[in-house]
Amino acid sequence: MIDLERLLRVPYVDPENGYDISFDGERAAFSWNLTGQWEIYEVTLRSLAEPRRISSGPGAKTAPLYSPDGTRLVYGVDLDGSENLHILVCDLANEAQTDLTPDSRAAILPYFVWSPDSKEIAFLSDSSGHFCTYAMSARGRAHPRAILDELDPARAVHWSPNGHWLSVSVEARGQDYHTCIVPARGGEAHWIADENGPLNVRHTAWSADGERLVFSAMRGDWYNIAIYEVEADRFTWITEGEGDKIQPDLCPDGRRVAYVLSRGTVTWLVVQELDGGTKRFQVEPGVHYAPIYTPDGRNLIFTFDNPRHPTDLWLLSLADGNFTQLTHSLPPDLAGSDFPMPEEVQYPGMDDVPVPALLFRQRSERPGPAVVLIHGGPTWLFQMTWYPLMLHMAARGWTVLTPGFRGSTGYGHTWQTASRYDLGGLDTRDCAAGALYLARQGLADPRRIAVSGRSHGGYLTMTCLTQFPELWAGGSAVVPFMNWFTSHAHLREDFQHWDIENMGDPNENHDRWYANSPFFFLDRLRAPVQLICAENDPRCPVEDSQETYEKLKSLGKEVDFILYRDEGHAFLKMDNLVDSEMRRVAFLAGVLDNDQERPVAND
Repeated sequence: MIDLERLLRVPYVDPENGYDISFDGERAAFSWNLTGQWEIYEVTLRSLAEPRRISSGPGAKTAPLYSPDGTRLVYGVDLDGSENLHILVCDLANEAQTDLTPDSRAAILPYFVWSPDSKEIAFLSDSSGHFCTYAMSARGRAHPRAILDELDPARAVHWSPNGHWLSVSVEARGQDYHTCIVPARGGEAHWIADENGPLNVRHTAWSADGERLVFSAMRGDWYNIAIYEVEADRFTWITEGEGDKIQPDLCPDGRRVAYVLSRGTVTWLVVQELDGGTKRFQVEPGVHYAPIYTPDGRNLIFTFDNPRHPTDLWLLSLADGNFTQLTHSLPPDLAGSDFPMPEEVQYPGMDDVPVPALLFRQRSERPGPAVVLIHGGPTWLFQMTWYPLMLHMAARGWTVLTPGFRGSTGYGHTWQTASRYDLGGLDTRDCAAGALYLARQGLADPRRIAVSGRSHGGYLTMTCLTQFPELWAGGSAVVPFMNWFTSHAHLREDFQHWDIENMGDPNENHDRWYANSPFFFLDRLRAPVQLICAENDPRCPVEDSQETYEKLKSLGKEVDFILYRDEGHAFLKMDNLVDSEMRRVAFLAGVLDNDQERPVAND
């Protein structure tokens, strides 16, 4: 069996907010938890010497970005998991760190950007109670100035290399994002739109001259890539067809675009000539993230992982198509391990609509334990990715099924939004149908199927346990929420905005919010439940889990309650992550590894 603690302590590079290339193309900076704490490291691209650590001090460091003049590095620090980041600047000559936001108590998102003259940093903060776009001196001596304040929460910002503009993306209607161009000194925002209104734009990147913007936006049912000309206020689609084309970057010469092509559980890197030709690249079947061109346009750096490889930083030579691994997270003693790869399957939902999933089959001939493992988000999905918990469960001989339920990304916009206004309803039924599938196909003993998930997956764990109590031997919910009303009341403004956009106003839609809150139906539970939560969680407030724990005890239900007082939604301390996952597996083993007497659910 693969030791779980050993797997959990394998480090990995932060896959999306975690890396940048210096403007001279000589170095790359990235966020890596090599020592068990998230720190900023730097690697020299030519010599490929061992990476050196740049950051120091407490907290988890993320989102490094080189200054255009090459002298400094900016990054965010989360001290307690609350997501109230501090923005630090490191002088690369002497590694001295300066906190630009020492007295801030606001939430700051890990999306900040230098002005082209290296004098200012643009960032997103809810210091006013609402996420707006600001710029402040990179020396930290002046009060931030407001650049854009829209009704919708700001989500990403990018400064044009010519210094004239900022592109700002906001969380808009439903699960859509809108993007505008705003003058760097402040002024009227101009939205990227067509005759039907603003486009649903997710990712943007500027051309080297600052006159064009490449972006990924919804076209039909999939994200595709377009080029926007700022002065002319027009855009041209350069891709079409199925599969999401995301995270584009424009080559410095302006003639090629690199992006990630995502189809369900696997991805590719694509380099597309604007005058025609297209090439695909893939390290292995797995997940490639956010390619960035080197300044000479000859290479891409990106991150990659799959069930055999933790997330590492890689370089792709566009001249010969060769890959170079820049970081090596997997320890040598694990490098030869036979890590299993899951298979892609489909199973019928309760309305017979096929639901995609990943499946780790058990190795024994007779049906045994199984876990339906539910992803968070809900706008996310489990892909062919490094996920130690899955690997360990499979190595124990458990069948593991990870549903791509309606509400998941990766299968088109219609699928992603199918559960809107019914979160905890349709998505719950799709997950519960996974348990029925495992039993009907002889992939699991129907008396020994558990459910577990994190965040929205923790919520769906509880809706599965309360709506379909006959299916489960037990359930472990990690950082869940339980009660739409009280959870919503404790959330910060941007999360409340998302709730209303996807579940409607709580007063106008009281019955919906009530029916889809498992807190009100805990008396239906038949199986033991585990609740794992964090005191500083800004996304799934700890009060929800605490109230649920008290109610379960009063109902005489079997409940295991674990609270981490120094963590937030994402467990940033390695010891806490290891402890929580070890406890999760121990709980699940307790309900799965003994063939308890429990009636089988009727189909």
